[in-house]
Amino acid sequence: MRLCSIASGSSGNCIYVGSDSTHVLVDTGISGKRVEFGLNELDLSTRDLTGILITHEHSDHIRGLGVIARKYQIPIYATEGTIDAICASGSLGKLPENIFHKIREDEAFGVGDLTVKPFAISHDAAQPVGFRLEQGEHCVGIATDMGIYDEYIVRQLSGLNALLLEANHDVNMLQVGKYPYPLKRRILGEKGHLSNETAGQLLGRLLNDHMQAVLLGHLSRENNYEALAYETVCAEVTMGDNPYKAGDFDISVAHREQASRVVVL
Repeated sequence: MRLCSIASGSSGNCIYVGSDSTHVLVDTGISGKRVEFGLNELDLSTRDLTGILITHEHSDHIRGLGVIARKYQIPIYATEGTIDAICASGSLGKLPENIFHKIREDEAFGVGDLTVKPFAISHDAAQPVGFRLEQGEHCVGIATDMGIYDEYIVRQLSGLNALLLEANHDVNMLQVGKYPYPLKRRILGEKGHLSNETAGQLLGRLLNDHMQAVLLGHLSRENNYEALAYETVCAEVTMGDNPYKAGDFDISVAHREQASRVVVL
């Protein structure tokens, strides 16, 4: 099983998860050309994809979906609320009939030899979800665009081997930054995004002896930077009420414009 962030940030998100025979993307918030380039770095092409999983309808998660859907006819898996929001917006143009497959929170489904388990997240979208993907004894979690986490989220992400976790913003940078007040309130709210500190606190709950890699993703361009996200998350883990230190694990930041290293489980 493999995990790679093709792009991750407030300007566009696209994550690859796959096995030897199954290849899926979680979100396509970048251009079709960039998706193809990222897959080429994995010795794959868009034609090799088995399916596309969509977390929610915001443009930084679906920007390239229309072009890819029309050109390659790849099945798209999303909740009913997300599908309705995508179709109502019209931003992707006309999509092929029957390309959407409705999924529900807490109901597992199969894509090739992967088992996908969607879980509800708190974000200002129609029906947003995160994903847990499993193959045999290996499991990967994708958890971004969450204003808060709770015991339900901790359960959904327990026992992982690899995780891509949102570390969106530094609270102080956001508070003193140029964003208008309503936007600041949205980001800091329960349906906004996880701060570096909160991401570190959640990660401290999720680390386990079998965790091989953590990628910090969905960083804000204006209200965060890679070194700050990394250091803050690591500090929260190390100082937190858990048996681990950040240095015990392979923690890195998923880049905005280029693919991460490939995590192989």
